[in-house]
Amino acid sequence: MDELPKCEANHVALTPLTFLKRAAVVYSERKSIIYGRLSFTWRQTYERCCRLASALKSLNIAKNDVVSVLAPNIPALYEMHFAVPMATAVLNAINTRLDARSIATILRHSEAKIFFIDHQYILVARDALRLLADGNATMPMVVVVDDVLSPTGARLGSFEYEDLICRGDPSYGPEEVSDEWDPIALNYTSGTTSSEPKGAVYSHRGAYLSTISMIIGWGMGPEPVYLWSLPMFHCNGWTFTWGVAARGGTNTFVRSRLTIRLLRTIADFGDPDTSSYRLKEFNGGPCCSSWVEQPIGGLND
Repeated sequence: MDELPKCEANHVALTPLTFLKRAAVVYSERKSIIYGRLSFTWRQTYERCCRLASALKSLNIAKNDVVSVLAPNIPALYEMHFAVPMATAVLNAINTRLDARSIATILRHSEAKIFFIDHQYILVARDALRLLADGNATMPMVVVVDDVLSPTGARLGSFEYEDLICRGDPSYGPEEVSDEWDPIALNYTSGTTSSEPKGAVYSHRGAYLSTISMIIGWGMGPEPVYLWSLPMFHCNGWTFTWGVAARGGTNTFVRSRLTIRLLRTIADFGDPDTSSYRLKEFNGGPCCSSWVEQPIGGLND
């Protein structure tokens, strides 16, 4: 028994990337993403992630390079949770509520090679890049993520997200994760531990196990419809980014997380009756809990 070797038959590195690959086969024609009038299937999402990973490699992204993104809950940010590690890089989703100084600090500390910026945050991102340049730091390549539903034409840097998708190879074969301890994500605190952000690295193994635990702990059944009210920059959406893929569910995105927008999205989805809804969990900093206490207070009445 002491001489039994590890091999492909009895050992594989744990990574949440396998959830997407499986979903593309098992749930190929099921909707993976709904964003207003835009929708994708799991087969299409896998193809788009392969394209983006291929495009990142063509931009000389190497193993363990950091790819930062400043964006709200939109399909592009979701796709990056798979495409960036599929390119052997590390995803750094930045809190959209941060000021330019904090963003510059994160870009400098992480040594980000590429910085994806949603058009909504171009102004604060531009200020952060100026601070970064003033500090003689290495500047990341900038890619703007325009709104696919209502393009603004806003540009900063060399590329636009959808253009990058188009130039990628849909047949790109992601490199197998050989070491499950390799990093998959780099997240930063937002002033909760000190005046400066502090980084925390997630491994492929850790992200995989966290995903499984969240699926079990929250009783996520097969093919759920998940409305993204939780910011994906918070611990990679508590790893539900990968969890929805594992269960073959549908990610529903709303750019604005105002309560009325979220409720309208639920109604538009075809479920206007909210009588069975229950408040399962409420999270937030003590300083802001009173702001939402009254609006949600009657939900369970």
